[in-house]
Amino acid sequence: MSNQTFPELKNDLFLRALRGEPVERPPVWMMRQAGRYLPQYMELRRKYSFFERVETPELACEITLQPIDELEPDAAIIFSDILTVPQALGIDVQMIPGRGPVMGNRIETEDDAFSVFAEDIAEKLHYVMDAITLTRKELNGRVPLIGFAGAPWTLFCYMVQGEGSKTFDRAKSFLYQYPDASAHLIKELTRATIDYLAAQVAAGAQAVQVFDSWAGLLSPDDFNQWALPSLIEITASVKEVPVILFAKGAWYALERLAFKSGAAALGVDWTLSPEFAREKTAGRVSLQGNFDPSHLLAPPAEIEQMTRRMIDRFGVQGYIANLGHGILPHIPVDHARAFVNAVKEYRSPDSR
Repeated sequence: MSNQTFPELKNDLFLRALRGEPVERPPVWMMRQAGRYLPQYMELRRKYSFFERVETPELACEITLQPIDELEPDAAIIFSDILTVPQALGIDVQMIPGRGPVMGNRIETEDDAFSVFAEDIAEKLHYVMDAITLTRKELNGRVPLIGFAGAPWTLFCYMVQGEGSKTFDRAKSFLYQYPDASAHLIKELTRATIDYLAAQVAAGAQAVQVFDSWAGLLSPDDFNQWALPSLIEITASVKEVPVILFAKGAWYALERLAFKSGAAALGVDWTLSPEFAREKTAGRVSLQGNFDPSHLLAPPAEIEQMTRRMIDRFGVQGYIANLGHGILPHIPVDHARAFVNAVKEYRSPDSR
């Protein structure tokens, strides 16, 4: 567990839901809740570059706390980025406005892949751990703090493709042309992720989430070969705090993840129904999701109605209300608040 001393936790609803313990209502937080839709974040964005915000613990802490002050969800997630790990592995990552992440030295050859080794990850990313420790103290026990990392397959996609993509065709081509080099790279990414998450827990993270944002690009067989073993290894290595796995788009893997991954919870996106998710996971894990972020553009009264309906379908126990992916940049703050408040004010259909 953490080697730090922190204030006592006042709201443990999120952690209880992750452990499958009885809860009076589902906890709620939003992926990417720290950031781009908040006016106070946009002020900092005008003053500091993206990686200045990520690499300055005081700024990362301030940004993490903004939605806690503004919306009062049941958990905070540290402001950072999944591409910190490729940076620590020697990849030059730049955030280009209007284009997103671009790698200046992407993995192009077998030799490039074989030259990657996971060494001194925690030391190279010390600023993330500093931000976690500072934020945990500043939260003063209000809500738990979530750490996170990108899954090896998703990081592989960026490192080989060299930028964001809808298809990651270069990454998938590399996988099939150079399976040995690909296996080496994913093995090192797995080692790096395990070390990174262990350091986050030691710094004060009370739960961690692994984002496999591009899992849905893989066929079921390819997922079983290239993504699942890493996820199982990562989850098995993080014993001190609950792990949430979010394999976006990999609906076909829900059953296997529920029975084999060892995760406390699985994130689900909006492309599958709550009933399907519950059936496939058979009560083995808690579930998190799956409100379509674009539904936050509906009028607040409709947002509240859709949110209540979502909880009715998932059920209160073993469930964490969240979006099916990150909040969109142009969502009005009042609409985000309507979603959070609808969860916090939820009552079962029998008591309405």
